[in-house]
Amino acid sequence: QVQVVESGGGLVQAGGSLRLSCTASGFVSDDVVMGWFRQAPGKEREGISCINPRDGSSYYSDSVKGRFTSSRGNTKNTLFLEMNSLKPEDTAMYYCAAGRGRYTADYYCSATGSRTFGHWGQGTQVNVSS
Repeated sequence: QVQVVESGGGLVQAGGSLRLSCTASGFVSDDVVMGWFRQAPGKEREGISCINPRDGSSYYSDSVKGRFTSSRGNTKNTLFLEMNSLKPEDTAMYYCAAGRGRYTADYYCSATGSRTFGHWGQGTQVNVSS
């Protein structure tokens, strides 16, 4: 049974940093597509970073490019999100998603592609104070 679990959220001042972790257990293979999404109250879900290890592609949204970095861990199907220079507008619930796929990473972070993820975590809250 596949399970996706995120951790690492919390409260941080603007300009600070946080590191989120995600583990997707239960997959047989280690080339699972994984992504980070966030949703703030009253806003639509936003795909901020996706990685497809099958073709080595990665994607960052304009809103986080240059500030956030995704990386895969040594443990199978583990994903980290290093968030630097945090802003109050980064406040949101952050979700990790995982699934199999053969398209490039930008597709999976799109509104259409995100719906192909079969497994989502419960989310971890990030609050950035001004």
